[in-house]
Amino acid sequence: MSTPQVLFSDIVASEDQFQLATYKKMPIVAERGEGVWIYSSAGEKYLDLYGGHAVAGTGHCHPHVVAAIREQSERLLFYSNLVYSEARARAAAKLVSIAPSSLTKAFFCNSGTEANENAMRMARMKTGRENIITFSGGFHGRTADSISATFLGKYREIGKPNVPGHLQAEFGDVESVRALADETIAAIMLEPIQSMAGVRMAPPQFFRDLRELCDQRGIVLIYDEVQTGVGRTGEWFFAGSDAGAQVVPDIITLAKALGSGIPVGACLVNEQVAVRIKENDLGTTFGGGMIAMAAVNATLEAIENDRMLENVRTVEAYLRERLTEVEQVVSVRGKGFLLGIEFATPAKTIHEALLERKIITGTSSDPNVLRLLPPLCLKRSEIDLFVEMLIAVLAQP
Repeated sequence: MSTPQVLFSDIVASEDQFQLATYKKMPIVAERGEGVWIYSSAGEKYLDLYGGHAVAGTGHCHPHVVAAIREQSERLLFYSNLVYSEARARAAAKLVSIAPSSLTKAFFCNSGTEANENAMRMARMKTGRENIITFSGGFHGRTADSISATFLGKYREIGKPNVPGHLQAEFGDVESVRALADETIAAIMLEPIQSMAGVRMAPPQFFRDLRELCDQRGIVLIYDEVQTGVGRTGEWFFAGSDAGAQVVPDIITLAKALGSGIPVGACLVNEQVAVRIKENDLGTTFGGGMIAMAAVNATLEAIENDRMLENVRTVEAYLRERLTEVEQVVSVRGKGFLLGIEFATPAKTIHEALLERKIITGTSSDPNVLRLLPPLCLKRSEIDLFVEMLIAVLAQP
């Protein structure tokens, strides 16, 4: 017996009545997904170039990930870190195996902001210091310490009263960091590509200078790779890549695409940090749960098996080439499948017009930048569709 279809208007009314407001929602009831496509309750098909905030890295409902989640759910849904787990052991070993070689331990939690909170805590434990330097334009989450480390638009104001000990430097300007980096600084934390700020990047030398400064002054270097990690840039991580002068931080934080949609976050740390962490220094009830660990392991396997890193690099190059045909494009920022398309006019109207044509994109705090965070399985044919629709939208009076 089929389930009766609920009207779009009824779903909207119910959410609005019973759920606190979060984001301004698109007029879509997402019912199912496959690859880079989302299907609405009305039977409409949308090309998803935003991936639900960069979460759908392997694509929607990748069969390998779905099978792993299903198999684990039939064995054991959850037990905490008070017991050992084969699923957790496999996920930790797999994640460490793809990380830069100096990062040898993993800590699992539930989200990006939780990963950042724990990274800052570990840095304070290692150094015995309290203050954290972060950057203008950076976004690190909405919990107390993370939002206090965020110097972007209104977010820090939302988090008041802020956690003390957070200092702001200018992204890409190592001298602004040097001026703050005294004996009170536990860590320097940054998004290596500032996504919400409009996909801002810094030159490779900036990362080399930060690493040198941290080594000189005993400061922990943290990369917030909640968005850039797990293959989004065409490499497993920004850390160790050519774009960052092969620099590897002391801690990498991860979330978003790590579980293909199952909530999970992680910190990868080096031995110098790990040796300072004792039992009961860190804790989490749900972090490292079996369903999440099965999803992590299957996500990493799917990216490898489907050669998605190579696909990201190839398709990024093709997209950049196709965008040269669009005269209204001022620049294309970012790397891999974390891209910002800059226009001379507000991107919001372009975003809305594309949505009317069944293409989902994102905006940013830079009003002229359209953000793309698609699944790593995006193909050239889907790029052609996007560019065709973009040209049509921009041709409108």
